[in-house]
Formats: sequence, C-alpha cells, structure tokens
Amino acid sequence: MIGKLRGKVDAIGESVVILDVGGVGYEVQASARTLRALELGDEASLTIDTHVREDAIRLYGFATEVERSWFRTLQTIQGVGAKVSLAVLGILSPADLANAIALGNWQAVEQTPGVGKKLAQRIVAELKDKAPALSMAGLSAGETAGAAASAVAVESHASAEAVSALTNLGYQPIEAARAVAAAAKELGADSDTAALIRYGLKELSF
Repeated sequence: MIGKLRGKVDAIGESVVILDVGGVGYEVQASARTLRALELGDEASLTIDTHVREDAIRLYGFATEVERSWFRTLQTIQGVGAKVSLAVLGILSPADLANAIALGNWQAVEQTPGVGKKLAQRIVAELKDKAPALSMAGLSAGETAGAAASAVAVESHASAEAVSALTNLGYQPIEAARAVAAAAKELGADSDTAALIRYGLKELSF
C-alpha cells in the first residue's frame, strides 16, 4: 500500500494531480483545497490513502495526516463515500470541519456540493458522538506531567465548555486545556465559547 508520495507536479486537473515520482506518473485524486495549494513543476509531498478495488486502484492525496484522518472518518458515515469526503474537505479545512462539529453547525457542512441538509446533520451528529481521535501535529509524546500541569487553569464557564467540546472531538484533556488557555490569553478572559473553540482548534492544528 502507498502511504506517501513525493515528486514533481506534472499536471493538475479538476479533481486530480499527476505526481511524477522518479519518472513514474501517479494519478492522485485530491480535494479542491489541496489542489489549489499545488503549482505545476514544483515538488510536492502528499500523504496517500490507497483504495484497492477489483477493477482499479485509486490514490487519494492530502497535504497533511490530519486531512487524511478526516477523509477516513467521514466515510464511516452512511451515505458518505470518497467523493463526498473530498468535496467536504474542499470546502472546509480540518480545523473548520472540527469547529462545525463542535458547535453543531451543520449549515457549514451543507455548503458542500452534493451534501443536503439531512446528510450534513448526520455528519455533524455522528462525528460528534464518535468523538474522532485525529492525529495532531506539534504535540510532544514525551511531555512530562510537570509540563502538562503547567497549562493555565481553565476557570471560566466558557473555557470549561470549550475544553469539553474539544475533548469530545477526541483531543486529550490536557491538550484541550492548553489550547483553550492559549485562546483565553489571546482573546481575553471574557471570550465566548465559540471563539475559544475556534482559536483552540487553530492551536491544536499547528
């Protein structure tokens, strides 16, 4: 199975990119957001999700591991296949999608072409219930208890709700608390829950 490809961008189509890796052109399907970040002739590195079927092998490419994790998680929802998952990720970044789920904002998901109200509501409801544990960049696995304990305490009601929402999305409580503490420091102690969640998700995506 192919898990990652690095090569020169040979061609960019409406929904695919041809990646030249050592003289071999790999056709990789990707979201509109990922494709917009690519330039012809540039070298690119894509995380790959390989789908093997009886009649074809399809490669799906993503800019980050987090995006691939959301791609896989979205397909656990009835009525959501690879095409719809890519479409959703083309409209919403992983952080925006996580924010929509945390706030129950199915209208944001409904903006995706081919996704109606009922499917958007199902995506938001089921992913929130399943609390997908997606990989997070920039977090040290060797963090000590002392360092974790140094996270600013969550004191306000809004901060507590924001931490709860991030935890429900699969983030560890300590990581969620640190992100919300950073959000409160940047936005002010009187920030509302929605603002803290949005900023906290940005912190966790770095």
